[in-house]
Amino acid sequence: MHNQPKYLPLRESAFFGDQESSRPFVPDTVARGQLRDDQLLYTGKVDGNDALLFPFQIDESIMKRGQERFNIYCSPCHGRTGLGDGMVVRRGYRRPPSFADDRLRQASVGHFFDVMTNGSGQMPDYQSQIPVNDRWAIAAYVRALQLSQHASPDDVPAADRGRLDQPSGAQPRAETERR
Repeated sequence: MHNQPKYLPLRESAFFGDQESSRPFVPDTVARGQLRDDQLLYTGKVDGNDALLFPFQIDESIMKRGQERFNIYCSPCHGRTGLGDGMVVRRGYRRPPSFADDRLRQASVGHFFDVMTNGSGQMPDYQSQIPVNDRWAIAAYVRALQLSQHASPDDVPAADRGRLDQPSGAQPRAETERR
């Protein structure tokens, strides 16, 4: 059993006509689960440019998923608010840019997806750790963080403006008086 006849990958072989032990892929075939036919979804690009729109509808469940994944994968460096003050930064790691910076506020959602997928500068790629739909959910949550950093009271629906001056967790006065 110690000396078995076998081929090592990428080694020469006298058995095959091309003298290679590794066999080439069959032309025009795609491995199961590897069909990437939606360019926008899998690359974050449209005709080679960063996408301006999301590849699917963003709703509350997507935003919650994006927040959850952001807190797991992104907040150690970017911080929970996206200002670049995460825990590893406080311990000496290089500070990432704030999502509130004008340059990143003007960046397209495809840019954020591409950076998560392929990495950029100090940031490594996360395509093997974070599934494609979760990367889009994180991009949606990053956009929400950016909007929250530059929001005004006029951005809040009129029905909810009364809650702005109340401490976190406090109920509106009318509700507490009814009880």
